[in-house]
Amino acid sequence: MPLVNFSNLDFDQIKTSIKDYLRANSNFTDYDYEGSNLSTIIDVLAYNTYITSYNANMVTNEVFIDGATLRENVVSLARNIGYVPKSRNASKSKISFTVDTTGTTAVAVTLRRGIVATSSNRFTNTSFVFSIPDDITVPVDSNNLALFNAIDVYEGTHLTQTFNVSSRTPNQKYILKNSGIDTDLITVSVRESPTSTITRVYKQFNSLYEVDDKSPVYFLQEINDERYELLFGDGIFGIKLQEPNVVEVGYITSGGETGNGINEFTFAGQLVDNNGAPITSGISLINADQTSFGGSAIESVESIKKNAPQIYASQNRAVTAADYEVLIPRIYPEAESVSAFGGEELSPPQYGKVFISVKPENGVHLSTTIKEDISRELRKFSVAGIVSEIVDLKYLYIETDSYVYYNENKAPSSSVVQSLVTSNIGAYARSTEMNKFGARFKYSKYQKIIDDTHQSITSNITTVQIRRDMEPALNAFAEYELCFGNRFFIKNHGHGTHGGQIGFNIKSSAFRVSGIADTLYLGDSPDKTLAKGRLFLFKLNSATEPVIVKQNVGMIDYLKGELKLNPIKFVSTSVNRGTPLIEVSAVPYSNDVIGLQDLYLQLDTNNVSVSAVSDQIASGDDISGSNYIVTSSYSNGSLVRGTPILTVKKPTAADTDTTLLADATDVDRTTRVTVTTGTAGQSQSTVYTTTSNTATNTSSTTSSTPSGGSSSSGGSSSSSPTSYSY
Repeated sequence: MPLVNFSNLDFDQIKTSIKDYLRANSNFTDYDYEGSNLSTIIDVLAYNTYITSYNANMVTNEVFIDGATLRENVVSLARNIGYVPKSRNASKSKISFTVDTTGTTAVAVTLRRGIVATSSNRFTNTSFVFSIPDDITVPVDSNNLALFNAIDVYEGTHLTQTFNVSSRTPNQKYILKNSGIDTDLITVSVRESPTSTITRVYKQFNSLYEVDDKSPVYFLQEINDERYELLFGDGIFGIKLQEPNVVEVGYITSGGETGNGINEFTFAGQLVDNNGAPITSGISLINADQTSFGGSAIESVESIKKNAPQIYASQNRAVTAADYEVLIPRIYPEAESVSAFGGEELSPPQYGKVFISVKPENGVHLSTTIKEDISRELRKFSVAGIVSEIVDLKYLYIETDSYVYYNENKAPSSSVVQSLVTSNIGAYARSTEMNKFGARFKYSKYQKIIDDTHQSITSNITTVQIRRDMEPALNAFAEYELCFGNRFFIKNHGHGTHGGQIGFNIKSSAFRVSGIADTLYLGDSPDKTLAKGRLFLFKLNSATEPVIVKQNVGMIDYLKGELKLNPIKFVSTSVNRGTPLIEVSAVPYSNDVIGLQDLYLQLDTNNVSVSAVSDQIASGDDISGSNYIVTSSYSNGSLVRGTPILTVKKPTAADTDTTLLADATDVDRTTRVTVTTGTAGQSQSTVYTTTSNTATNTSSTTSSTPSGGSSSSGGSSSSSPTSYSY
């Protein structure tokens, strides 16, 4: 009986198949397969088959980029489709120091490439060195001082490696022998011969565009053990190396992210004057202009598997939005996340345009210079008729309020439960689930993270709010558009079971405007369709007594999650984090929040509240549930953000207060409206509403920037106020 084909990879199944084969042979009919020595032979055969099958399966997996697990194989497969993984990035800092050359004839001072400073991380007690890849020369001023101001230094050791080109070595390879290299800091120069003093600097290229037989270029590819190989031209694409050329390569090997956060340095560099004489005295202490940042590890296997096919699919051309998203990290390696979308997705649509938003690894916004550089490089890949526009990054913040129920019999204390939950939420906020374009806050997963924090936790009630920060142009009339990219929930719409309460679905921080002496807030009131509404300004007589000061200051679209303010002049804000800000928040219609288009989703841990509540039913203290603490699942709370700022005067229903108006010619009368406030929505208060006799018909201008975008346009005159879109 022939051994039939089988696909079993389990050892016992393989062993059973061998026994069945032997039993079918008449020569082995009477054997005891379990008790005889033949059992050992069968085990050996089964093990051999098992190991061979396993190896064959693994080898087959390593042939395809989706199934490969070894970095060398993934890199090799990515290389076949023209993808070079990102290298390790050295942490970068800016330092300044002076050199006093009094008593010398120096007219210039040169800081030699290599180690410049040493330092240590106060948290890890690890020593670091910071280097520069090229010499830096500065002149000596009239005070005999050489000023090295804000020079860039990089964490790591600077090394050089020399190759002698030889025609007697066929297929000569130029392999850098060290790992951990930051490829952005590689310098390559070529001399005609060992005795020549003339060098030609070669530049790194990653494509054949604009490369001819006279181009001094080299290409780079990763090989085994995270090392790199340099590839030079063949005389058709790039200059071909010839004997006796000498290639000198300089590079910095770095520790990556371990060098971040350092701001204390000790000078350890080499200084020479214009005559080449060393300078060892007159060197000041080093001032750190910038704490080291930007260090990162080499690109992971998972990232290579994701990005390599996308780069190949783009074919070095920018047509679709996805093409831009994969090309920009190659043009600007410091891009942490990229979002691109076509103008046809906007309302109204803008055909022929693509909008791009980039989150740098360090910082929030791209400088104008970097934007121009990226746009210039993109033109090499884009097709005619498509205009790319780089817009600033916009944050959409998520704020949560969690009441965590726990069994007292299984927890050390409420503070321990609260601390553990807060720690897990912080880890989730820092994860890649959130910090990227196209992210989605997954409500059920967030609740599960809380529930799984400790065995004592029985459940949690979590409410969610979304927030945008608007930066007003103080003391200037301007229009504003604030986009959330998520539908708003209308909790006070005046219909159904809400008892007739209307408005106050959004909240804002305090601010002041021209023409009104009181501190104001932004409020809303939906129309009958519950799709749109109007914005108004109000002040507070008490935490639960708002007074509407000015009606019709803008429009709100609850379905799109957009606010548009008519021309208004802000004079101050209660929130200032380096710049004046007005915080505006709302409750999302869905607790699953998305980062639409150019909105960058972040969980704001500074506005995450965690409260531990004893579950008396689970602990057995109150089986009947008579004293069970109930928490509302609906966010309501205060009418405003932050500590309420109250006005001095409290009007009555009969009061007429013309000082509250932006236009002193308007005469308003005060009416009474009842609204519901409080965490559980159970307390009622009186709202004093001043209604203008003169209607305000100022229309808002629809911005042409994308939803969630940020730009300014228009003039500054009163007839054409500036328009800001956030």
